[in-house]
Amino acid sequence: MKKSFVYTGLVLCAVCAFGVSMTGCYKDVILPPVTATQPPQFVSFSKDLQPIFSTNCALSGCHVAGSQMPYLTPDVSYQQLTGGFVNTIVPTKSTLYVEINGDMEVHIPSATDRQKIYDWIRNGAPNN
Repeated sequence: MKKSFVYTGLVLCAVCAFGVSMTGCYKDVILPPVTATQPPQFVSFSKDLQPIFSTNCALSGCHVAGSQMPYLTPDVSYQQLTGGFVNTIVPTKSTLYVEINGDMEVHIPSATDRQKIYDWIRNGAPNN
């Protein structure tokens, strides 16, 4: 009788150790980007973003027709941005995101405005 309790205890310990080791080895964890601490807020392209672009980017010699791409004037900005400057799968890899948080940050100094652009990309870059 004593032997059966000992063997049962050993078997249970082995099963527990195996179960703990299997659940503790899960390594395929996807972490959100550092700036994605909360769900993206609703952002309207025409009401929230276009005014930012018109005020800070669509200036003579900057992002206007015939100058630097993308053109950010109200008539073509959405088509220009979604034509290769926005990556909705990996928003932090978007050319737009990289630029406004890098070389072009001086032109959009407001962290709130940059977050709006990032949230718009995270929402799928809708034309709204």
